[in-house]
Amino acid sequence: MARLFITLGAFAGLLAVTVGAFGAHALRGRLDDYARDIFETAVQYHFYHSLALLAVGLLAVSAPDSSLLRSSGWLFVIGLFLFSGSLYALSLTGVKWLGAITPLGGLAFIAGWGCLAAVGWKLLP
Repeated sequence: MARLFITLGAFAGLLAVTVGAFGAHALRGRLDDYARDIFETAVQYHFYHSLALLAVGLLAVSAPDSSLLRSSGWLFVIGLFLFSGSLYALSLTGVKWLGAITPLGGLAFIAGWGCLAAVGWKLLP
């Protein structure tokens, strides 16, 4: 589990840098202020949760059989797809119904952090 979440976190970070650079350079002048703000929010949460996935992977080194830790990692992955993914798509396409998916990703992030908090409570004396 440690290898998986460290790899996923690093790959998600790689994508966050790539997408962020794409937004800053290739999309400059192509998005209105509203769409650019949405895109930037997606990139911010993408970065934060890439680091969260790395933390899950590092914690998994000492707690490899933790179902809460595993759940936390998968919830962060789901959140990345639903939250950041829907915001990227919304900002680039303007298709408004995509915004209805975003809160589901936010709930996945919240649940992931809750699971991670529970892991911290159980692991630390």
